[in-house]
Amino acid sequence: MSTPKRFFIDNPNYPDNSCVYLEGEEFTHAKTVLRVEEGAEIVLLDGSGKEYSAIVSKIEKHRLTAHITGATVGEKEPKTEIYLLCGALKGDKTELVVQKACELGVSRIGIFSSEYCSAFINANKIERLKKVARESAKQCLRSVCPQIVYFDTLEKALQDASRCKNKLFACEFLHTSQGDISQISGSTAVVIGSEGGFSEQEFNLAQQLGFKGISLGKRILRAETAAISACALAAFALGELK
Repeated sequence: MSTPKRFFIDNPNYPDNSCVYLEGEEFTHAKTVLRVEEGAEIVLLDGSGKEYSAIVSKIEKHRLTAHITGATVGEKEPKTEIYLLCGALKGDKTELVVQKACELGVSRIGIFSSEYCSAFINANKIERLKKVARESAKQCLRSVCPQIVYFDTLEKALQDASRCKNKLFACEFLHTSQGDISQISGSTAVVIGSEGGFSEQEFNLAQQLGFKGISLGKRILRAETAAISACALAAFALGELK
């Protein structure tokens, strides 16, 4: 038996009102891609961690009507926050990082421009990344879509992670790690650079803001490999992959 299809909706007023409407991109995806039919059982997500079981009662030209039959709290969300800060990458590599970070339980993803970053980011690309995050969250049965934010400087990105207990800065020119990603506990921010890596000045800035430099091994990893690997290592250390 296949898993009920999942869709994000805005602020369902349940249990006061059990009738909800699916419109916009989510409706288009439901009707034209997934071919959801009347009578189908679906799951609705409001982004708060709640999941609403519902039955499709009517499909019109521009919207779908469903009736909520119950609500539960999703069980797939991470217990500890992982915040990935990643330099903007060329092509569709940033999309790959967002997709895999979502699957690994990352709660927030910050994309930033830095000294050696050569990728161009605009509002349309950020919206595309948000869509990738939503689709990935539904695919891996999460109840909350990771937040996607953009920073035009590395300093702004680092400052946004000030609340995290662990602040780790992956740097390819480090010979010895200042922090041990395998021993972390509590909220964690991990910073990965773009294809060009970081400058000595950027690393010094990160240290001034409380970040500890870490190495991901003796081999040079592609930026997207480093980002996904760091998320996996953090998730495992925090017990999210057990």
